[in-house]
Amino acid sequence: MISFRNIRKSFGPKEVLKGVSFDVQDGEVFFIIGASGVGKSVLIKHLVGLLYPDAGEIWLEDQEISTFNEEQMYPVRRKCAMVFQHATLFDSLSCEENVALPLRKHRKLSNKQAIAEARLLLDKVHMAEFGSRFPSELGDGMRKRVAIARALTLDPTYILFDEPTTSLDPINARRVDHLIRELSDSLGVTSIVVSHDLVSIFTIADRIVMLYKGEVRLLGTPDDFRNTTDGVVRQFTRGLAQGPMDI
Repeated sequence: MISFRNIRKSFGPKEVLKGVSFDVQDGEVFFIIGASGVGKSVLIKHLVGLLYPDAGEIWLEDQEISTFNEEQMYPVRRKCAMVFQHATLFDSLSCEENVALPLRKHRKLSNKQAIAEARLLLDKVHMAEFGSRFPSELGDGMRKRVAIARALTLDPTYILFDEPTTSLDPINARRVDHLIRELSDSLGVTSIVVSHDLVSIFTIADRIVMLYKGEVRLLGTPDDFRNTTDGVVRQFTRGLAQGPMDI
């Protein structure tokens, strides 16, 4: 389980997170939603030590990790893989070489072993036939699936997805949604997804938290969000131009 407890974070005079608290249960697909600039990506970066909170605690299983130094964060990052908004693949390497790289570096596999393992991981994201291709030869959705295969190389318990469907066409966005749900169900990984994509939110989420003005506005299931009477939540989840949201 992951637990954020009263997390506060400011950048200069701007207070982005104002005491955010919630838990993520093992094995669920958990969405963090809210308007741009509300602190969604900022929050998940705390989990892997890219940022540190000004106050509050972050618990990963039985460890409080918010004060860990760089060396202490290594095992945390092995448990918590992050898939960034852009695929961040090496253009000079083929897809299977991109996936094999962390296998050689962190698991010390030989090149032959790493390539064989990379092909198995590409198969899990339905990209096995494109292993010899270079990222520049693929569309955005296919590159995103290769990035997810790379995230699986260290057998993570948790995968953090930062806007995984941004810039994708509707078909490829739904394919990525399906893959996130499939990995959660088949591998038992816990997925934390930062997203604005309303179709994704109401298609694959087990639970959702909405951040607004640095605080938790609503935490619940998709049905809780569909049935809420909160005007701010209703405006955001319905994509309405008019309403009480102060953006």
